[in-house]
Amino acid sequence: MKLARFDAANGAQLGVVEGERIVALRDLGIAANDMIELIEAGPGQLQQIAERLAQAGEGASLSSVRLLAPLRPRKFLAIGMNYQRHADEARQLGITVPDNQLWFNKQTSCVSGPFDPIEPGVTEKLDYEVELGLVIGKPAKSVSRDKAFDHVFGYLIVNDVSARDWQFHSSTMTMGKSFDTHGPIGPWVVTADEIPDPEALGVRCFVNGEKRQDSNTRDFIHGIAAQIEYLSTAFTLETGDIISTGTPEGVGVAMQPPKFLQSGDVVRCEIDLIGAIENKVA
Repeated sequence: MKLARFDAANGAQLGVVEGERIVALRDLGIAANDMIELIEAGPGQLQQIAERLAQAGEGASLSSVRLLAPLRPRKFLAIGMNYQRHADEARQLGITVPDNQLWFNKQTSCVSGPFDPIEPGVTEKLDYEVELGLVIGKPAKSVSRDKAFDHVFGYLIVNDVSARDWQFHSSTMTMGKSFDTHGPIGPWVVTADEIPDPEALGVRCFVNGEKRQDSNTRDFIHGIAAQIEYLSTAFTLETGDIISTGTPEGVGVAMQPPKFLQSGDVVRCEIDLIGAIENKVA
C-alpha cells in the first residue's frame, strides 16, 4: 500500500495511491490526518483501508493534487558512508572512514515535500544524496537483528541534501545536513509488505537528466537489521522515526572537478518499487 499526504486545494490530508489515482482516507471513512497517528493505529487500520478501497470511487488523479512530505518524523537519523564505493570516495577526499557505524541527525525542520524546491541558503557547495529511507512502525529498544524488520512500517525516498561547506563545521555534521528544505522525502510511504527485499533495490540520482548515482541497496556495508540493532542499543526508536540508510558513490563533491548544484538544477531521485522524487534548486 502506498500512503501519501497531499493537498487538493482544501488542506492537507492522507490518501492511498493506486496507479495514477489517489483516494482520500476521509472518503473511506478513516479519520486519521496524520501519518504517525495512522501507523500507531496498527495493522487493523490498514486492513480496513484495503477493504474499503476496493469499494471506493475513482478518487482524484495524482496530477491534480500536490503531494506533501508524508510525515514529520520524531527523529531523522542518517548513516554516513554505508556503500563501499562511497566510502572509497570519502577516503580520496581525505575523510577518515570509521570501523563503526557513522550516524548523524538531520533536524526534522529540514523535511520538505517530494516535489518542493530546494533552497540553497548560505551554502556555496550544495550537494545531493539519494537514499532509501525507512519508517519505524512500533518502538524499538535493544532489538536484535533477527527481530529488526518487525519494527519497520514502510519505506520512502530521501534526498539527503548536503551543504558541504557547512558539513564539517562540527564533527556531528548536523549543521551541513539540516538546512531548511534539505530533507525532501516521499513521494509516499510504501508499506513493508510491498517491498519483499529492501536490500535488493536499485537506487539512482539524476541532475538535469544526467545520471550521477546508480547503485543497489545490496551494496550496504551495514544492513538495515544491523542499523536498527545498533541504534536501538543506545536509545528508543519511536513510531514515525525515519532512518536514512546511506548514499552510494557519485556525489557532486567527489567528482573531478566537483559539481555542486546550481540555481535551476533539477534533482531526481529514484528507487525501485517506490517511485521518484524531484526537486528544483531555487
